[in-house]
Amino acid sequence: MELIDLSKTEHIKHKPLVATLGFFDGVHIGHRHLINQVKAKAKQLNLPAAVITFPEHPRKVLQQDYQPKLLCGYEEKLEQLETTGIDYCVSMPFTVELSALTAKEFMGKTLKEKIDVHTLIVGHDHRFGHNREEGFPEYVQYGNELGINVMQATELRFEDHHVSSSQIRRLLAEGKIKLANKLLSYNYKFSGKIIEGYKVGRTIGFPTANIQAWEKYKVIPALGVYAVFVRLENEIYKGMLYIGTRPTLQNDNEISMEVNIFDFEGDLYNQSLTVEFIDFIRPDLKFENIKSLVEQIRHDKITVMERLNN
Repeated sequence: MELIDLSKTEHIKHKPLVATLGFFDGVHIGHRHLINQVKAKAKQLNLPAAVITFPEHPRKVLQQDYQPKLLCGYEEKLEQLETTGIDYCVSMPFTVELSALTAKEFMGKTLKEKIDVHTLIVGHDHRFGHNREEGFPEYVQYGNELGINVMQATELRFEDHHVSSSQIRRLLAEGKIKLANKLLSYNYKFSGKIIEGYKVGRTIGFPTANIQAWEKYKVIPALGVYAVFVRLENEIYKGMLYIGTRPTLQNDNEISMEVNIFDFEGDLYNQSLTVEFIDFIRPDLKFENIKSLVEQIRHDKITVMERLNN
């Protein structure tokens, strides 16, 4: 996949493109279904296939205080788009000026003149243009006037589930990791730097690494304990991840994310790692005392190992 950054160039030189447009948060199976249709049409026309996307959430540009909940940051999105086999990713800065364009103006000034889109495949429920006021029939009409062939993609449903980024966010918030992973087509993951924590884990036999996420807008799954795989320095370890407010220890109300990496010894401070969520084990609970907490953690570890081995 070749990345074309429109923040660095006004016009791009290539064959006319078969393209689709969207934010593509998570690059889930619905997005992949759409991209496969783009690739198929591109092959039929002997033209390159492209995805047109934005590095920053459009609403964040229009509302500076908006805090988006993202399934992936920009770099992770590019990594996932790479796995789809698309020829080009056209990264286009979203601006207030761009948001003011009508659908016809956007199709003419941007899709036709700047990017040279030959065929535009629109997601089955996707709208664009100022205030998203118009829909697919208007896009077809404008395409006919501008010389862009406009088609509508078919919808994908998975086991009676509507597939969308917002649906996957809800599943993560409910701790339904396995289903969220199915809709994503890969394991939901968190990457970050190891920071200094409370250092209580090592005193009770379960040393943990506290993770500070690189992507501050990333969706945090439901509070609780998870079975995870940990990617660290090109090695993969099994682990047990805790997300919560540490109610038994009553340190504070801040949410912490800490992982106990199985069969690992060494100093992780200031290193980077990635955790891949595999399964939800239990919610965050307050125990009567440290002894009860330790007993539960021992039980959790057994459950985690069973889930990861399966």
